[in-house]
Amino acid sequence: MLFNSAVFILGFLPLVLIGFFLFAGSGRQRLAVIWLSVASLVFYGWWNPAYVPLLAGSMVVNYLLGGYLLRSSSRLLLVLGVAANVLLLGYYKYTGFLFATIDTAVGLDWSIDSIILPLAISFFTFQQIAYLVDAHDGQVEEHDFFNYCLFISFFPQLIAGPITHHGEMLPQFRDKAFFRPRADNLAIGTTIFLLGLFKKVVLADPLGTMATPVFAGAATGVIPPFFEAWTGALSYTLQIYFDFSGYSDMAIGLGLLFGIRLPANFNSPFKARNVIEYWSRWHMTLTRFLTAYIYNPIVMRSARARMKAGKPQPRRGKMTFGTFVALVAYPTLFTMFVSGVWHGAGWQFVAFGVLHGVYLVIAHGWRAYKTRQGWEVDSDNPLRRGAAVLLTFGCVVVAMVFFRAPDLTTALTMLAGMVGLSPQESTFYRADVLYIAVHLLIVWGLPNVEQWMSKVRTALDFHVYEHWMQRWIPVALWQPTPAMGVAIGVAGFFALAIAFSVAPTEFLYFQF
Repeated sequence: MLFNSAVFILGFLPLVLIGFFLFAGSGRQRLAVIWLSVASLVFYGWWNPAYVPLLAGSMVVNYLLGGYLLRSSSRLLLVLGVAANVLLLGYYKYTGFLFATIDTAVGLDWSIDSIILPLAISFFTFQQIAYLVDAHDGQVEEHDFFNYCLFISFFPQLIAGPITHHGEMLPQFRDKAFFRPRADNLAIGTTIFLLGLFKKVVLADPLGTMATPVFAGAATGVIPPFFEAWTGALSYTLQIYFDFSGYSDMAIGLGLLFGIRLPANFNSPFKARNVIEYWSRWHMTLTRFLTAYIYNPIVMRSARARMKAGKPQPRRGKMTFGTFVALVAYPTLFTMFVSGVWHGAGWQFVAFGVLHGVYLVIAHGWRAYKTRQGWEVDSDNPLRRGAAVLLTFGCVVVAMVFFRAPDLTTALTMLAGMVGLSPQESTFYRADVLYIAVHLLIVWGLPNVEQWMSKVRTALDFHVYEHWMQRWIPVALWQPTPAMGVAIGVAGFFALAIAFSVAPTEFLYFQF
């Protein structure tokens, strides 16, 4: 079931809201939690009912494991529990890729039946791994079965995130204040949902029609001409930007309808001045998970190994090359390799992750060098800032080619066209350039939803920086006025009209 479909907007969502308000409004908080959990399983099963037992079984097993780890901190059981989750994910997501790779390398002529990837398995697997690790470390404060089920399956964030943490969600489920129907939650949640829908159907989807033919042509082995290659790469980069931004807004808006605040997962990443900042703004909850449960443990393990070897701890700005490799380069490259593989099974995703790992190592190295020289790390000079943003954006566009391409060969073919290696004559399409320029103007010139609605509660524990427009243009800040309501109503009606007039398209992150 898609957020941008009529069956969801006109059928599923109103029904679930009515049931929730009946239970929550009468003070039966427990029944409201159960109602949302059951509704979330129905939402999940709408795609394929056969995979509902997989999700339900995964929740039950991990809940029981978490309970045991809370009572007895068994490292062996933790390792087995994490391994079981990873193996389940690996079976569905990587079996076909693994067999195809072995067959290509060895020529054994192996073949296996196609394995359908269950929706959301990458997301709920990471949430449950974090729960097990924290239960083992004594950081889980609540272990209630129905609250745990809602934490894992809550439908606004189930399919494509955000990857929520038990420490931020479970306290909300046991707080009665969050289960009282509130008019402000309904108004704010509906506003954010409609803005996300507008991004999806008005901004993101048309860009896909520009990107798809270019990548399809490259998949045949034909190097696209220079302008066509850049049109395809930029169109897809902007498509996934507005698609994922729209989904993130819709998830937060839906959560607020039920009084539940989800963490921010998207914060204008194309305004980042470097790739380090980019990953703190793009898929923020994935970055949070990778940092807390993969990157930091590797760094701490390396630091302990160095201490045992009698090597001194590095002083700020005085890191040697060997220390940089052990404490920065290796953990970063491995973490981003995991990020690439998590996104998809294919060498193009490995390349995507490793490339971003290289970007991050260079960025960290450059920052360390500037710190050692006593230079300003991130300049606020408009020209330098603009150049840094453009350079970062260019690096992201190159990496997105690997992200979009169906295989590594297609990605390399696209890149060949982007550097002008196509024998075909390139055609300059002014309309395409203007269309892309308008979207870039929106990306770089306008405040995001959290900035625009900074006077009300939106995402959970999210600090919003003021956008420059808000100091000069009143409309750049949301206000509960009739004029603002009319404007949102018109935009929402336009988005709904488009959504209902065509077959709904999946959000791009559904494939992960």
